[in-house]
Amino acid sequence: MGEGGALANHVFVYGTLKRNHPNHFLLEDLISKNDAVYVGQRTTRLSYPLVTGLYGIPYLINQSGSGQRIRGELYAVSKRGLVRLDELEGIKVEHYERLPVEVVEEESNGGVVLAEAYFAHRRFGERLWEKKEKLGMCEFGENDGVLYVRPKDRPMFSSVIHEIEAFVSSTSD
Repeated sequence: MGEGGALANHVFVYGTLKRNHPNHFLLEDLISKNDAVYVGQRTTRLSYPLVTGLYGIPYLINQSGSGQRIRGELYAVSKRGLVRLDELEGIKVEHYERLPVEVVEEESNGGVVLAEAYFAHRRFGERLWEKKEKLGMCEFGENDGVLYVRPKDRPMFSSVIHEIEAFVSSTSD
């Protein structure tokens, strides 16, 4: 077990942190340091909107009952691992917020697991869902992942937060 403590935190990932996606390198690093372990495939118990935004960034919207049940992966993560995931997801700059979500194994009668997931920050999440005409997906797949633009490949001096705010506030498409 890593210095970050027991792997007591369950994190549900649905986008670029999944295996075969651009940011999975972070979970691989956490696993190599015993700060995370892959638990398995899971699906949200409730429906949520899942959309892609600017630069192909996936966003889970905290609006249960809308959208679809979302497929992703469950990891058990140490406290130190959570700190690193929070950094990647921009918790301090209000890009995402880590919130509770219930997940289940789709093909078994296993119980519900209370986990956390990174949701689009409440400042723009619902407006992004509206702007996307309430059309979402049930899974961020590999074909979706190829549209993701890594931060180093984005325009210099770009601010995703400011660009999202401008996008969701604009009146024209």
